[in-house]
Amino acid sequence: MEVAPDLLGKVLVHGKTAGRIVEVEAYLGEDDKAAHASRGVTERTRVIFGPAGHAYVYFIYGMYECLNIVAEPEGVPGCVLIRALEPLCGLETMRRRRPKARRIEELASGPGRLTQAMAITRRHYGCDLTRGPITVRELEEEPAFEIAVSSRVGIRECADWPLRFYIAGSRFVSR
Repeated sequence: MEVAPDLLGKVLVHGKTAGRIVEVEAYLGEDDKAAHASRGVTERTRVIFGPAGHAYVYFIYGMYECLNIVAEPEGVPGCVLIRALEPLCGLETMRRRRPKARRIEELASGPGRLTQAMAITRRHYGCDLTRGPITVRELEEEPAFEIAVSSRVGIRECADWPLRFYIAGSRFVSR
């Protein structure tokens, strides 16, 4: 999946909050047993089978919402989980939303943390990330960085697949 590493360094914007994407994981569709799309089209996964550039937001562990970006053409399931951000704008707002975060590195370092910090919820399911309330933007001058690759985090199926991409050395990557 080419989209996943290409998202690194881009900026996720929601309202007055924004963060640079520093960590992502790819989910490849029906042959990837860790992917929600492996179960086929359901009410929950419908958006993953739709056009690229839309939000797939879901609830896990009874407490966290996660943001994925649909990354394949319509009819071909595949998405990218946004795992961590480097906060750029709206830091005070993020701190209010995540009062237990003691350091800036803890505001959006993990999929549940970043959706809390950015106020992204299931009501954003299906929104167009090119012109909706949440957008992904490119920096005018993107600083150079090295991309590191590892296996995905926190899954049992296909856990050894090297589909986690992150900015090497970033202190904002999830731990």
